Amino acid sequence: MATKRQFRVWRGDDTGGQLEDFEIEVKEGEVVLDIIHRLQATEAPDLACRWNCKAGKCGSCSMEINGLPRLGCMTRMSTFTEEETVTITPLRTFPVIRDLVTDVSFNYEKARETPAFAPPVGVAPGDYRMQQIDVERSQEFRKCIECFLCQNTCHVVRDHEDNKEAFSGPRYFIRAAELDMHPLDARTDRKDYAVEEQGLGMCNITKCCTEVCPEHIKITDNAIIPMKERAVDRKYDPLVWLGSKIFRRSEANS
Repeated sequence: MATKRQFRVWRGDDTGGQLEDFEIEVKEGEVVLDIIHRLQATEAPDLACRWNCKAGKCGSCSMEINGLPRLGCMTRMSTFTEEETVTITPLRTFPVIRDLVTDVSFNYEKARETPAFAPPVGVAPGDYRMQQIDVERSQEFRKCIECFLCQNTCHVVRDHEDNKEAFSGPRYFIRAAELDMHPLDARTDRKDYAVEEQGLGMCNITKCCTEVCPEHIKITDNAIIPMKERAVDRKYDPLVWLGSKIFRRSEANS
């Protein structure tokens, strides 16, 4: 059964804009992205919105719905009451291009800065071997669909423009953690890189990134906190420090 519902949708570009009111028909089982498509087909054919898979796997339709960062294709209209006005706005952290489309190139720049997987020396591609138990911890982080909702809600990026150059954000902290936990990654300075180049120390673990992740990745508990702990241990724990010195000395003498 279809009902008429009230919506407010942000329209504008990088020079400014405003919320516009619409009354749209909503059918049973629909999601917010369905409403945007109906709006494009009826009243606002020039409304700009990114989307691709409509299955919660591409991360394209990120937006803010009633002030919360969400995927349009995974937010059911049954979430809201029939009397409630649904407000749809672009991601607040990133510059608006037009309407609901934002410029998320900041994230791709940080991706390019992150050192790639370093294969073990002397092992040919195709000969890599590892046990499932060795990859279970890092496997969770590979579920990331790069919707950038965590980046959008992270207040270090969102509220402090001057932090952006020195801070990569939660999406790339889990990338660093994934590679640091990878049993075959030969790069040994992932923790140091996360602290010195990615700005891991600026994260104050409020867990806002975890709360908005559509893949339910425990970003804070399973990636950020362990990376912080290992970085601190490596620098300040006397036993770890002594062990690293002995290890380096034995390598030099071998």
